[in-house]
Amino acid sequence: MATPRISFEFFPPQTLDASFRLWETVQALAPMQPEFVSVTYGAGGTTRKLTHEAVTAIGKNYGLNVAAHLTCVDATRAETMEIAAAYADAGVTEIVALRGDAPKGAERFTAHPDGFASSVELIEALAATGKFKLRVGAYPEPHPDAADTLADVRWLKRKIDAGATSAITQFFFDADTFFRFRDLCVKEGITAPIIPGILPITSWAGAKKFALRCGSDVPARLDEAFTTAARDGREELYALAHCTQLCDNLLQGGVEDLHFYTLNRPHLTREVVRALGIQPELVPELVLEKVA
Repeated sequence: MATPRISFEFFPPQTLDASFRLWETVQALAPMQPEFVSVTYGAGGTTRKLTHEAVTAIGKNYGLNVAAHLTCVDATRAETMEIAAAYADAGVTEIVALRGDAPKGAERFTAHPDGFASSVELIEALAATGKFKLRVGAYPEPHPDAADTLADVRWLKRKIDAGATSAITQFFFDADTFFRFRDLCVKEGITAPIIPGILPITSWAGAKKFALRCGSDVPARLDEAFTTAARDGREELYALAHCTQLCDNLLQGGVEDLHFYTLNRPHLTREVVRALGIQPELVPELVLEKVA
């Protein structure tokens, strides 16, 4: 079994403490030789400026290939394309193009009157510039706004046809969930790489809340196992075993890339990656430009 290619997702800090946590996370995970790292947008585009600052600082200080998240939320087409142009000027060559979540307080996504109405429109516009490699989101379990998984797959096909070159999935708890989705994608004519998104579970209560919000199924057996592990003081050990086994199952099934949602908490992600056979490279200590 070949050693997988890996990537990490970070989110931009909104406080000084969060800024230090981001840089500690990057410092811990940069030596693991990721293919790329991505930086998210806050809901409703609330961290647009912070995302840009984090993306450029990570690229400058570490030389990592950074993919910037870009959404359609609460911005005109012109404003969105200005952000993309600023990324290009800063040397960013990859974008994770997403529709984006609704702003806080809104129940559903509503397009800006002068904005992109969907992720497909955004991808088409970004692809037309010829400046970016485009990645998109994918949903092994139905997106809250989708009728079913088949509808999600057919929408993913439209995004790939619009110019995206790969997709990163929402997290899931069982490898078979990913394999069923991958098989359906192949059946619908999708040939672009689909990278499974992995959530190392640093808090089971938090993971369940996250799953409920994004439509991921929580297996009863897993809930029972984490509850028992927490009672016995072994939650972190069980989380490491579970995540490593999930990754191993995916690799046994032919997966070659893994994308880790770090939540800016590097310890468990680093231990899982090391358990998969990836050892850190030595990197020099750097003076970092903090993003407050």
